[in-house]
Amino acid sequence: MTSDWGSILGSLLENLWITLYMVAFTLLLAGILGLALGLVLYTTRPGGILAHRFSYAVINVILNIVRPIPFIILIAALQPVTRAIVGTHIGTNATIFVMVVAATFSIARVVEQNLVSIDPGVIEAVRAAGARPRHIIFAVLIPEALGQLILGYTFIVVGIVDMSALAGVIGGKGLGDFALVSGYMVFRWDVTLLATATIIVIVQLVQFLGNRLARKALRH
Repeated sequence: MTSDWGSILGSLLENLWITLYMVAFTLLLAGILGLALGLVLYTTRPGGILAHRFSYAVINVILNIVRPIPFIILIAALQPVTRAIVGTHIGTNATIFVMVVAATFSIARVVEQNLVSIDPGVIEAVRAAGARPRHIIFAVLIPEALGQLILGYTFIVVGIVDMSALAGVIGGKGLGDFALVSGYMVFRWDVTLLATATIIVIVQLVQFLGNRLARKALRH
């Protein structure tokens, strides 16, 4: 029994690292792409500092189409694109690609919604002073919304962890796959519980860290 648990814990650690790798890489890429897309969406909206009705309408429609698609269906729908970009439609890297696509559109909407909450008077005052759009974005918009953006990103990270649990569907491994293959399918409830508890700990740590960073940002 001891050697059995030794093997289980070894497999747990391996899949834990795979999950952390998928979540970290997805957060990095989707965080950058989503921020850029959200800024474009906000600044091109009617009345925005770079107002462009056509660009705003196109991006807005694409977001509204892609964002509600369930992750498991997105995995299947993006198979040809995943194969063209990653070289394969199965495995950890293929999973990361689909997760990046899903998270990018969610982050873009979170960014836009948080920027909308900024007092328009602040932006108008800076524009009246002759500030250029680039200065408004990096010196006003992002600093003003930073606390809310951190909370939004924290919420998305939890969603990314949820997505990673489905990685096993296309051979991406990770804690979700471990819980199903080494726990549920072989009637090891204790193993499933261990994997579930590990995921809960990750989510709690992310939420704790996100809340602390947001509080610091909101105090400034």
